[in-house]
Amino acid sequence: ELKIAGMQLLITPEQVRTAPEMTRWTKPEEHFVPIRTDDARTRIVSIVESRSVLHDLGIDGEFVHTPGHSDDSVSLLLDDGVVFTGDLTPPGSAEEDHLALVTQSWAALKGRGARRVYPGHGPVRNLEG
Repeated sequence: ELKIAGMQLLITPEQVRTAPEMTRWTKPEEHFVPIRTDDARTRIVSIVESRSVLHDLGIDGEFVHTPGHSDDSVSLLLDDGVVFTGDLTPPGSAEEDHLALVTQSWAALKGRGARRVYPGHGPVRNLEG
């Protein structure tokens, strides 16, 4: 919907294959607009170049690959410690077969200075030491 309104969508190479598949997980009553990755309003940005691209948009931060819930999970970490994690599973809720990867992703965020979490599901919370 934001692309239709004229905005550009930034996605990472990890998300290119799975972005169009989002329609599998949405309900018809949600009126989900399928994500196209092959149009002029979608820009593929690598994790490495994300800081520069975001800076050009006036955003001080970076994308961090945070697999766990899914292999294509990417979080947006701002330099002030705020992180938008999308569907990254909280460590206490991770399934046993994903626990090591989820723990590793959270450690990567903490190691880069994440302090306040805005998850895709659930309340905003502070990231504990």
